[in-house]
Amino acid sequence: MSDLEVLAVIPARGGSRSIPRKNIRPFAGHPLLAYSISAGLQSKRVTRVIASTDDGEIAEVARSYGAEVPFLRPAELAQDHTTDLPVFQHVLDWLRREEKYVPEIVVQLRPTSPIRPLDCVDRAVEILLEHAEADSVRGVVPSGQNPYKMWVIQGSASMTPLISDGPPEAYNRPRQELPPTYWQTGHIEAIRTGTITDQASMSGGVILPLVLDTRYAIDIDTPEDWKRGEQLAEQAQLDMVRPGQAPRPLPELVELLVLDFDGVLTDDRVWVNERGDESVAAHRGDGYGLAQLRKAGLQMIVISREENEVVAARCEKLGIPVMQGIKDKASALREVLERGKIEPSRAVYVGNDVNDLACFPLVGCAVAVSDAHPQVLAAADIRLSRTGGHGAVRELCDQLLERVKDKERND
Repeated sequence: MSDLEVLAVIPARGGSRSIPRKNIRPFAGHPLLAYSISAGLQSKRVTRVIASTDDGEIAEVARSYGAEVPFLRPAELAQDHTTDLPVFQHVLDWLRREEKYVPEIVVQLRPTSPIRPLDCVDRAVEILLEHAEADSVRGVVPSGQNPYKMWVIQGSASMTPLISDGPPEAYNRPRQELPPTYWQTGHIEAIRTGTITDQASMSGGVILPLVLDTRYAIDIDTPEDWKRGEQLAEQAQLDMVRPGQAPRPLPELVELLVLDFDGVLTDDRVWVNERGDESVAAHRGDGYGLAQLRKAGLQMIVISREENEVVAARCEKLGIPVMQGIKDKASALREVLERGKIEPSRAVYVGNDVNDLACFPLVGCAVAVSDAHPQVLAAADIRLSRTGGHGAVRELCDQLLERVKDKERND
């Protein structure tokens, strides 16, 4: 079994009409295709991971996440109506011709289904290996609507059942009496190489199911799908393949909230008059939320790289201690935790730029505003829906206050 070659292919063309540049757009902190690449790399059965793309930028992103991109796909195989078969035939033809490489099994990992169970890929491959008669294995979930209750309307004619065989008048029967049906997903397809090369098919005649939990069922095709998918991915309790570590939830007990200033308590802009005096814009809702946290007994501090009177003035009004001109924020944070005898796991850090990254591993939960630097979004445990200086801090304050209320109710 150690010599078995299993090739994972991530098809990721550059064109996308519903969501432009979809495959490399950040999804819960990482490019969408990174989730499929990681599913291949983290699999115990997959021996090689290749991205098939026609786009140079996508190729670079794919390589940065560990996939091979040994060629660029021809443009004629990256059109809106291009089917999977010629794309996979091209991959296998190129590898056989250029490298004399022929895998026994090919796994398709579509970027549009990024929410995968941890064992999804290995289970599909193992099912295929256990059944010599099978040509492929495909991921499915129980269908939300039973097709025995679906109809076809042709012109102005009367309706006819979509499925004519089965129980008499199936559309009039209770759901419990109908045969169970399943909906195919894009999570995983494990295919014998000969099915593609010899049968000219992506599935063959004998297709076995890998039945997945419906919680993982998401196919990203519209902006609404994207939003729902991100919400699903950010649920720490959902075991799924992730490009980085699983996000840490907010601690049950938070003792310290650490905030960056520019880009978190402001929108990162500054106004300068002719005398060089600087002004920034702040959000009143942030101030109210922080005041409520202070009343609840939560400690807070601002650690800012900038040294400016406006920073001190705003923090004084908020009643929050501030450390200014800090070039090494991680060292300053360690000092704050040690001096206050605060358990790091009970601290939360909110940042927006790369100089905040060193602080993220030092606390129990790292939070990023929605317009943070891409590296910060990728490293954060929680990504707020609001931008810095426009209510992001208030959004977090509300979550923390709800935890305080829950604890009081439980006590």
